[in-house]
Amino acid sequence: MSILNRDTLFLIFEEFQEDSKSLLSCLMVNRLWCETTIPTLWKNPWCYNINYSNKNSLYSIITFYLSDDIKKFLIKQKILLPQIPYQTLLFDYLSFCRSIDVEVLNSIISIGTSDLYNKFLLQQEIYSLLMRKCPELKYLNVKSTKHQLFYFPEAKTRLESLCELKCDTSIDSSYFYGLARICQYIQRLIIIKKRIDVNHGVVKLIENQKNLKYFELSDDFEDEEFVEDPYEGILLALENQADVLNHLIFTPQYIEHHEHTIIRDVLIKFHKLKTLIIDDHIPFSEEQLKILVYHELETFSIDFISLNDASIIIENSGGYLKEILLRYYDYEYWYDDIDIDSLNFIRKIYNNCPLLEYLSLIFMPTTTVFIEFEKLLKACHNLKSLLLRASYVDIEEAGETLLKILIRSAPINLREIRFIRGLQFSLDSLEEFFEDWKDRPALSILTSDFKYNEMDYVKLINKYKNNRVIKDFKCDSEENLYY
Repeated sequence: MSILNRDTLFLIFEEFQEDSKSLLSCLMVNRLWCETTIPTLWKNPWCYNINYSNKNSLYSIITFYLSDDIKKFLIKQKILLPQIPYQTLLFDYLSFCRSIDVEVLNSIISIGTSDLYNKFLLQQEIYSLLMRKCPELKYLNVKSTKHQLFYFPEAKTRLESLCELKCDTSIDSSYFYGLARICQYIQRLIIIKKRIDVNHGVVKLIENQKNLKYFELSDDFEDEEFVEDPYEGILLALENQADVLNHLIFTPQYIEHHEHTIIRDVLIKFHKLKTLIIDDHIPFSEEQLKILVYHELETFSIDFISLNDASIIIENSGGYLKEILLRYYDYEYWYDDIDIDSLNFIRKIYNNCPLLEYLSLIFMPTTTVFIEFEKLLKACHNLKSLLLRASYVDIEEAGETLLKILIRSAPINLREIRFIRGLQFSLDSLEEFFEDWKDRPALSILTSDFKYNEMDYVKLINKYKNNRVIKDFKCDSEENLYY
């Protein structure tokens, strides 16, 4: 590996961009590897799963770049600044940085002071420093920030190149007006609503975008009364992005009935979607479903959608679906013909989804349904994970039949099965299944039935874990088992 040239190494290290452990190991190989790893490691040094409030080395490197005058001022304020026993660093680390994450930086800054005013001063100097040192910014997380970054002298030059923004609506509208003026080519926008009232700055930010490919909105607030509709402006602003938007994740906490009309009208216009995730029940008419066509759709999840409506969307997709992640809470109380609906749903999947990797499925465990389910397993060769929920049944016979079908026809890529309510497996049928699975890759099983925590089952499961037939076997709540 050491004879690989710098360009090749750089491309390899880019693949490990979010794997700090691997990148840090690469630093130790030789000088060439170290020099090539550093730019990748420092492109977004805030993205790693580590405890930043204990990372004195990061704090030392960042504060090293502060001017002597600023350091003197901060020390007078009784802010702790580390003493570095050398004049220069081995690398100009911050020159590789392409991101600012306010949440992580505030964790690091807490090393220097716990005083709120001093924290504010230190934040101000470090944000200003990053604006000067980072040649261009691609990622910005400004959740709950108190500093208007776009007022720094270099902000316009740095922020014009911004590709991804994560923010929340606790920030004043004026903040977003400032960003909307500068940042017009954001490709990925993630918004957390912290308040139910309308943030008109967020609406303006969305309206000003010219290449928005990914939009995600989620709620994080207590139920409140509201005067203006909290989502209408955002949804209508998104209409302007219909020609470019590829990924829509919309998980609101509370939607008024009339809002469903707006969501439906917007969805009909997004023909280029690759991801469609909506955490709400959206009633569609037959006419609306016919024009709800997504030829590039890869991920599909709408909560509480009927199987018939989902079947139509799947049939109108372009054959690229990789994830069908529907939730089936209390489905049997919504619809009477689940046996017919699930049969049709399974057929639509195996006729239209050859690339499918993740599937959640509710079904009536009849002989006909099991025959069609086996056809699905044979047709979807890429299937990696199955979530199965049987309706109106809780018998071991159905579970035994299902396990035999999985042994006969499960694709070689299948690595995980989630069983949610309605299926039971005896010790004997489970052991027979494990024995027959021996020549396949290790399987993870998750179930909402806590009976498998009983001693006899635990003993059996541990036996096949030790033999590496089973990678993992967990019992958890039904809600946690959904994707």
